[in-house]
Amino acid sequence: MKVSIVSTILSAALATASPHFGMASLDNWKPAGHGDFRGPCPMLNTLSNHGFLPHDGRNLTREVVINGLSEGLNFNVSLGSLMFDMALVANPEPNATYFTLDNLNRHNVLEHDASMSRSDAYYGNNHVFNSTIFDKTKAYWTKPVLDVTMLANGKLARQIQSRASNPNYTFTSSMEEFSLGEVAAPVIAFGDIQHGRVNRSLVEYFFENERLPAELGWTRPEKVISLTDISKVTEMIRNATSLITPSKSGSRSGSTKRDLHGGMFR
Repeated sequence: MKVSIVSTILSAALATASPHFGMASLDNWKPAGHGDFRGPCPMLNTLSNHGFLPHDGRNLTREVVINGLSEGLNFNVSLGSLMFDMALVANPEPNATYFTLDNLNRHNVLEHDASMSRSDAYYGNNHVFNSTIFDKTKAYWTKPVLDVTMLANGKLARQIQSRASNPNYTFTSSMEEFSLGEVAAPVIAFGDIQHGRVNRSLVEYFFENERLPAELGWTRPEKVISLTDISKVTEMIRNATSLITPSKSGSRSGSTKRDLHGGMFR
């Protein structure tokens, strides 16, 4: 009975998710028009363009978000609910039960500097796709199949570029978590979660069009995606961002001390 009730709720959410667009599907796609809200998250924008979320980018309730992430990307209910809770804080209204994609544009709440594909808020527009910024990220994607090292290199480069040029550069530990999730998202949605790989062409198509890459052969994941999957890929990216290499096996104890002295007195 409980499962039946949940299914009924989710079905109702789907029926109302896109009142200005029609039935959600991979084939149905329409970019934002006049009066439609979009935010800094290319995935939520994409789901709205396909109608899995409201095409106008408004009134994203828990049920609508859970259903949209499930129908579009096969996220499980608990993960969809968690994603909603994370986004809800961007709505400044007290006791809000929904958010809009425009709410997500509030700087330093969820949106952050050093995005993979957006300009920093300091320069005026922090939510529209910026091809110049994205080209800087892609410069570190050097093979047809991206791995976590290439993705991490692009992330690190964007942080260095942003810090060097933006006098208001801000990047807290919580923003680091959002950034890691941003970098991990294409692997989770379009790639190999177990090995942290994804076809470069799928990722570029997604970012540049804010459209699911069905035209390139992508299909909705068959396996339900959970928080465990998100955490797995995020941790891969986190580890890949470290610029410290492992010590060679068999290195002698005390070598660090000698190296330090050598560096000081050369």
